[in-house]
Amino acid sequence: MQREKLIDKVRELLEPMREKGGREVDYTYIRKELHLEPGSKESGDGLRKVFERLIYQRWVRPKGSRPGNFKVIKRVEAIQVFGNKRERRPPVELVFPRAQDTGMEMDFLEDIVLREGDGILISGASNYGKTTLAMNICGENIDKHPILMGNEYSSGGEPTPRFLNKLDLMDWVKWDDEDGMDKFTLLPVKEDWAEHVVQDRINIIDWVNIATGEHYMIGNVLESIKDQVGRGVAIVAIQKGEGAEMGRGGQFTKDFTDLELLLDKLGANETLLTLGKVKETINNKRMSGRTYGFSIEDGVRIMNFREVKKCPGCFGRGYTKEGQCSTCHGDKFVDR
Repeated sequence: MQREKLIDKVRELLEPMREKGGREVDYTYIRKELHLEPGSKESGDGLRKVFERLIYQRWVRPKGSRPGNFKVIKRVEAIQVFGNKRERRPPVELVFPRAQDTGMEMDFLEDIVLREGDGILISGASNYGKTTLAMNICGENIDKHPILMGNEYSSGGEPTPRFLNKLDLMDWVKWDDEDGMDKFTLLPVKEDWAEHVVQDRINIIDWVNIATGEHYMIGNVLESIKDQVGRGVAIVAIQKGEGAEMGRGGQFTKDFTDLELLLDKLGANETLLTLGKVKETINNKRMSGRTYGFSIEDGVRIMNFREVKKCPGCFGRGYTKEGQCSTCHGDKFVDR
């Protein structure tokens, strides 16, 4: 087999693998698939020279220290930036929840810019509002037909009783259309979330967990979800230790986040919402670090939403030399 013919055969074999990339091959695999005669020139020196050319042409790269192992490189096409008519798209219009007692929306979003393809991360301590926030976002944007995935929303192909009860309690939301059909899509997905993301829609995933405990992989999961969301928005909830500055996965979770919401305990039974990473704001207004308080009734109703600040009497410690702070009564925060 001539060398040019051999390289064409190898390219033909590798071509389907270039769509996704990452596939590993070795000389043994190539020889077997192409039926190369053992000990022949094509099976030895010819094959080595073919792979030298393929390395130069960026089809493969050497893998590991042992000669003859290669990783197939994903084919990437250049993106034309200028020269084509571009559609300038406005920021995403996403409605955030509102307090049911005052009607006040979580108005920090007025100063934050969300773009198509952005990822919003809700990192919350247990029982301090991750699901409440996720379901309220779903409800406020119900006419955009959001996608909902959740660990506690379905079981055995059916919605769970707890999920149905939350829907009933959120009686300010019209969850179905005039024909009685769902205005949202509930997917029974509890792993491999990126494979089930619906492009160009609001995808709410409550919550992402790595069963093996390798929480650093959450960053990779978030990246994959963002890659698949297209012109939509991904809203992902993860667990966080109480008082921690970031969710499980640490800094890796921030790397692929455009808006980060941190949920912690405030006082005896309220929730503290802190804006973590904020990628883009209107007029470069500084929003990271701002804090808000609210309570939750019936597990679904956001109440008494307002901006708070660290107590000036105890500098956010909750106590002074005399004991419990008399200004914040140990809550560490006061209304702004």
